Amino acid sequence: MPLWTDIAAEIADFRRRIRDLPVIPDATPDSLRAELEPRYRFDRPIDLETLTADVMRLLRTQQVHVTHPRYFGLFNPQVREAGIVADTLAALYNAQLAVWSHSPAANEMERLALRALAVRIGYDPDGMLAQFTSGGAEANLCSALCALASRFPTWAEEGVAALGTRPAIYVSTESHHSFVKLAKMTGLGTASVREAPVRADLKLDPSALEQFIEADRAAGWSPLLIVGTAGTTAAGIVDPLPELAAVAKRTGAWFHADAAWGGGALMSDRLRPHLEGIALADSVTWDAHKWLSVPMGGGMFFCRHPEAVKRAFTTVHTYMPVPTGDTVDNFQTTPQWSRRTTGLKVFMSLAELGVEGYGKLVDHQADMGALLRTKLVDAGWTLVADTPLPVVCFTHPDIEAGRVSIDEVIRRVYANRQTWISPVLLGSDRRRALRACITSYETEPRDLDALIEELTNGLRPKD
Repeated sequence: MPLWTDIAAEIADFRRRIRDLPVIPDATPDSLRAELEPRYRFDRPIDLETLTADVMRLLRTQQVHVTHPRYFGLFNPQVREAGIVADTLAALYNAQLAVWSHSPAANEMERLALRALAVRIGYDPDGMLAQFTSGGAEANLCSALCALASRFPTWAEEGVAALGTRPAIYVSTESHHSFVKLAKMTGLGTASVREAPVRADLKLDPSALEQFIEADRAAGWSPLLIVGTAGTTAAGIVDPLPELAAVAKRTGAWFHADAAWGGGALMSDRLRPHLEGIALADSVTWDAHKWLSVPMGGGMFFCRHPEAVKRAFTTVHTYMPVPTGDTVDNFQTTPQWSRRTTGLKVFMSLAELGVEGYGKLVDHQADMGALLRTKLVDAGWTLVADTPLPVVCFTHPDIEAGRVSIDEVIRRVYANRQTWISPVLLGSDRRRALRACITSYETEPRDLDALIEELTNGLRPKD
């Protein structure tokens, strides 16, 4: 089977030689379209081996390599080999996980993985419901839908228009913007997303939040959802989860912990205490395709209130198979209906490494984050946020003095194609900074040195 031999060789070679590749492609929309459109008119068949070779070439040369040890960007990780194997098997067997009876084995493997991760959150695995989702945005959507189902029992039948109040979603200025999207999708409207202030340390201020809620209540709003973030996208900040849980209890709101990235810290005995209070959340978002280093996409939604999940998603039907015993049919507990074996890669990665092995990978990335902070300070850069998680935000005296802009530094770094970082806006004053995140468990001190060299060169134009 030459085709599969070639694919296996590409997998091995790409993973072995990733450091030899540029992180950033030399590609434009016009150049790619000029290459692809004449060759792929879909008016004649193409031999699969020829097609596969061309697709592998394109993907190797024409994308930002987020699995590269010198990609310091968004939460896109280097992936474990177990995840690659799992996604290949998922495609081969094409299991349909809408109902348990169509794929008992895949459903039970997913169940085992979710229960093990629920324990790391601090949930009772027998007293919660958890599902794999397409990603954090879907999981966050689930939190809002479950909150509506719990707070307003007639919502599922009568809709938002019949609620008789204006439900509000409370986030911080550092929260993920998927909550703006879900406000549109649920019909609550973007005005329902209420941005509460953060403190100087970029954490949501519980006292200010509670005052904000009470002022909103007097203006006709009703607190529906409070979101605490465990690892913000911009700076890796963990909100004060226990205090936010207490505010939610006093105000009658559903408390959701968005740990899409930061949930990975739960695998580390050293970092786990920094997420203290997450077990108090009514629901939790956790993306395995971020810090658990599995392929896209592997979101997860955990909820302490199974009945709220069922009220939010259960439908009456005449064409689906009947439930099997005490099992859960996924189409009755998520927005999805048909669903692939999303969780197989999590099951296989978790089984291969074990919780302790995962903890070592997480700790290594946290160590690289701490080392990067030290190296940046030694090289004359200034840190602008503090977190135990491996997101590093920083600036430079030359930037602060206006001698060079962040955009100029980014442009020069990208032009060399050897690393990828991003600009961010932080806090209520929207301070600009540079951001580097350790996204690969293979990142080493030499990669940090290479990043700092690129940044130093980015401060000044080449002669």
